[in-house]
Amino acid sequence: MVAITAEMKRLVNRQRLAFVGTHSADGWPHISPKGSLRWWDGDRMVWADADFGDTVSNLSVDPRTVIVVVDPFARRGYRFRGVSTVVRTGRLFAKALRLYEQEGSDSRRIQCIVFTRVGQITPLVSPAYAHGYDEVLLERLWEEYHTRTFDKMVVDLIPPPEF
Repeated sequence: MVAITAEMKRLVNRQRLAFVGTHSADGWPHISPKGSLRWWDGDRMVWADADFGDTVSNLSVDPRTVIVVVDPFARRGYRFRGVSTVVRTGRLFAKALRLYEQEGSDSRRIQCIVFTRVGQITPLVSPAYAHGYDEVLLERLWEEYHTRTFDKMVVDLIPPPEF
């Protein structure tokens, strides 16, 4: 079992939006945003699928999954690699549906629940940290970026040396 920290669980449950990577039957990578990701228990994450699209179909061919979760303001996150299981009926499915209903989701739209058992974790960290920027400054810069304009470029976000 991999070392899963409380910080990782908080990030997953707080962000909820993740990018899930699978392989299609012809071997091509497939990346799909999922807005229902949360930590389930121990080493498992869970997400609901409402459209029964390519991601779930791909898992029937190859259950290997990569899930990327990043805090867009702190510029930190994790790449979780694991094996996914699609559940469409039964007690586990009903329990997960109740969880989503308690959070305000319309469970009638949920076609299946996907559980991913995490086997490997890689931290993802912005190179800005290696240049001496801290989380507080990066969060402030990205909040400013998102509240002021979308016309800025990344270089506009680097503060002058005297900052």
